Amino acid sequence: MTETERKGKLYETVTKYPDTDIWMDSCGEEELNYGLERGITGATSNPVIVAAVIRNELSYWEPCIRRLIKDNPTYSDDEITWALIDEVGRERSRKLLPVFEKFKGKKGRLSIQTNAKFYRNAGKMLEQALHLNSLGRNMQVKIPASAAGIRAIEEATYNGVSINATVSFTVAQATAVAEAVERGLNRRRSEGLSCDEMSPVCTLMLGRTDDWLKKAAQNDGTVVDPEALEWGGVAVIKEAYRIYKERGYTTRVLSAANRNHYHWSELIGGDLVQTINYDWQKRLEKCDVEVVSRIDNPVPEKWMKQLMTLPEFRRSFDEDGMAPEEFMSYGGAVDTLSAFISGYEDFVKQIRGYML
Repeated sequence: MTETERKGKLYETVTKYPDTDIWMDSCGEEELNYGLERGITGATSNPVIVAAVIRNELSYWEPCIRRLIKDNPTYSDDEITWALIDEVGRERSRKLLPVFEKFKGKKGRLSIQTNAKFYRNAGKMLEQALHLNSLGRNMQVKIPASAAGIRAIEEATYNGVSINATVSFTVAQATAVAEAVERGLNRRRSEGLSCDEMSPVCTLMLGRTDDWLKKAAQNDGTVVDPEALEWGGVAVIKEAYRIYKERGYTTRVLSAANRNHYHWSELIGGDLVQTINYDWQKRLEKCDVEVVSRIDNPVPEKWMKQLMTLPEFRRSFDEDGMAPEEFMSYGGAVDTLSAFISGYEDFVKQIRGYML
């Protein structure tokens, strides 16, 4: 058995197409070890992911939780939770440092997310982004692509933070993020500040875009072929990618929330990032889908015609489909923010149990 056969399709992907980065959508020890052996060049986290890591590695992290509570007698349950998120971020980012150093800051980062509750407050997001960025040399800070988040992204970029725009599903959000990053970078350059190691990305949550389109079609009573609804997120990210390359944006597109193999296979060959969770990485490892470049292949016309009959798809696909003030009213954003905030509150409840 060759090394490629042993390590599977994602290793084959990054070997054949080194511009197509694969990240692990987790910061768990087991997951990172698995991914690093197979060529991942980054990892993502958020409070919900960190909570899952704590549950899976409880015997390791429990002493840290108790120490944080003892050493910080005046901290609230929220403050202890974020102190723990900081600890996880510091430790697990170090596992990616060799990749960071090899690629001179362009790869090898751990994405760590600001508090989803701050999505309306640019100042609070910026303040937390600067703190999270200080946890390690190779941090990447996730900021939601809300109207306030777009403002925070520009300011964080100006302050030297490599951002990862999250809660993002549409071409309109992707272009607003890229433009905000360019403004921040231009301000840095105008003051003689270095941008050499900065590597901003904009997440498009393909699976969650698909989830919303399916829900919207059902709510509207619209009937389309089920297969068409598996291509909505792919169509959105291919359009965003086309615009990014055409305009030469510094920001790279990042795909997330896999629901089918198209969310990997249709992006192979692109100069982009794919963050894929552990379960999907293992599923894809042994699949029989051929590893060939498909990034420039258009979505089949028969599916695009059906998708274009859906108002919510047109809103997702059209660069002018939404103004920034509408970004968080998009159904996928509503559902995702609700899930992020609920998951965070469950995490705080878990930590509160130790405090009490």
